[in-house]
Amino acid sequence: METTASKGNVMLYTEQTPNPESLKFVTNRMLYRGTADFRDELLARDWSPLATELFDYPYVKGVYICNNFVTITKEFNYNWDDIKLKIKDFIKTYVESGSEILKEGFDEAMAALEEQRGAGYEYSEDEVEIVQKVKDLIDTYVKPAVEMDGGNIEFKSFNQGIVNVILQGSCSGCPSSTVTLKSGIEGMLKRMIPEVREVVAEMG
Repeated sequence: METTASKGNVMLYTEQTPNPESLKFVTNRMLYRGTADFRDELLARDWSPLATELFDYPYVKGVYICNNFVTITKEFNYNWDDIKLKIKDFIKTYVESGSEILKEGFDEAMAALEEQRGAGYEYSEDEVEIVQKVKDLIDTYVKPAVEMDGGNIEFKSFNQGIVNVILQGSCSGCPSSTVTLKSGIEGMLKRMIPEVREVVAEMG
């Protein structure tokens, strides 16, 4: 696992996301192989020097780091036109310096947290099969599309036909993600897995 980016010239460009409050800052460097979602400063201070420094800006509300990009969610009373270049310059300089992106042990800590969250769910043999199918479909078809929009989706639980998922990055709090969830993801899962009745999202 790489927790720092290699030094050298960094190319950086921005991409729109379906969430008007979130913007994706894409680099030509692998920043972190995995997903790191910081919805608040406290978690960032524990695990990510990069996210911590970004939270020092008054207009940064959320930081999501995945592969070669950082998705920034801003406070709604700021305009991207006023702050985009400052964030872009900061990320470029930070990555070029080779500074630490995420601290060692982040993966393990998040996996333990995830296990804690899901500890209350005991699945029967039939349910285990359904859960595996749901996870496979989300990983194969949904995740790559959501990632292109600067976000992430994680399976949380399955209970009496209801699939709970967690939305992260630009998807968290995005109006269009609810539509995508209902018309796209829920529709696909119900077609492919008859036992699925509904998909419900929590914001990560």
